[in-house]
Amino acid sequence: MSRIGKLPIEITAGVTVEIANNIVKVKGKLGELTQSYSPLLDIVQEGNQIVLTRNTESKEANAQHGLTRSLIANMIQGVSEGFKNELELVGVGYRAKTTNQELELSLGFSHNIVFRLPDEVTVSAEQSKGRPPVVTLSSFDKQLLGQVTAKIRSLRKPEPYKGKGIKFVGEQIRRKAGKSAGK
Repeated sequence: MSRIGKLPIEITAGVTVEIANNIVKVKGKLGELTQSYSPLLDIVQEGNQIVLTRNTESKEANAQHGLTRSLIANMIQGVSEGFKNELELVGVGYRAKTTNQELELSLGFSHNIVFRLPDEVTVSAEQSKGRPPVVTLSSFDKQLLGQVTAKIRSLRKPEPYKGKGIKFVGEQIRRKAGKSAGK
């Protein structure tokens, strides 16, 4: 049995959950999210908790059990509190600037990169003297936020020799030694 899937999900105050036709709708103060789920599962709302059970003991049902529980828990947390990712631009001359829903990045290429963000994601860029620029992304949709963050990070991944690139705040880059000198 899935250890994660059998845990009940607490519904926080101010969040409404609707379950119908294999679709879960979660609405809160930050937004509204929907997620479909497998017909191998039964989802029941009991008071201020949601309980997931499986119809069969198949391998697929077991896999869907924990996944669906995590997705619904993330939806509830997202519409009530939201999620936040912070990226650090490490490199000489790397800059970030925001205007409305566009993030303009200067990453050492010949031209600046203008990245258009979805409406659900909010962005802010902070630059302080002596520290690398920090780009903060926040949203109520954890999946969308992760996808946007990964796309921005892929523009200039951190390299292992000098450590330059876009990395998460607090991320440790595994460094490699350069070429050794001649014999």
